[in-house]
Amino acid sequence: MNGAPVAVERDGAVAVVTLNRPERRNALDAKTKAALRGALEDVAADAAVRAVLLTGAGGAFCAGQDLAEHAAALRGDPAHAFDTVEEDYAPVVRLLATMDKPVVAAVNGTCVGAGLALALACDLRVLAEDAVFGTAFSAIGLTCDSGLSATLTRSVGEARARELVLLAEPFGAEQAVAWGIAGRVVPRDEVGAEGRALAARLAAGPTAAYAESKRLIAQAWERDLGATLAAEARAQARLGLTADHAGAVEAFLAKRKPVFEGR
Repeated sequence: MNGAPVAVERDGAVAVVTLNRPERRNALDAKTKAALRGALEDVAADAAVRAVLLTGAGGAFCAGQDLAEHAAALRGDPAHAFDTVEEDYAPVVRLLATMDKPVVAAVNGTCVGAGLALALACDLRVLAEDAVFGTAFSAIGLTCDSGLSATLTRSVGEARARELVLLAEPFGAEQAVAWGIAGRVVPRDEVGAEGRALAARLAAGPTAAYAESKRLIAQAWERDLGATLAAEARAQARLGLTADHAGAVEAFLAKRKPVFEGR
């Protein structure tokens, strides 16, 4: 892997986006945040990419904000030290959560602070059995950013989220699964392969339907039952006009496996 802070590799219809600062546990400095945003914008816009895998190089997924850079920003211009929250973190999280293709996080190690927020912004997660998680913000006198107050609460429930944010105690992969953060725990040396296999499975699936499902699920907390039923009806009507749906119905009747093309 080259010296770029973020590496992008194509594996068939899967784009593998790797945070590449292993010597800093893939902590996010200005260059890495800019590179990550650019990489996600590119893969989101690339019609040939049907699924995305986000992971980290070395023994960490992401240790969150690079605190050395943050300390320098506080010393130099504290009034603007947090501009990065809206300028960098928010666009990255929005891209992960809303792009019209599934995103898998392969969490190969340390996953704390904004790193945890990135993982939770993805659609599915594969966790190394020895991965360590934490919110971390309260430990340095801060609150949540990068959408964590919403994504963590939706994953684990309000009471657990309060405990994890206020106490900022680390927790392991098995706890993460038990609390609702993820569904797959594998040995560390299998995380990459498992993540790629899951992303490849999604890439071969009905990506137009996945995009509609992502939107419906993301907005479910904001709608009452009537609005939900109406939104589902509109989404189904749109999907009913796709070649993927028509082909899948014919394949089912013919007892053969459908082929999805995302249209």
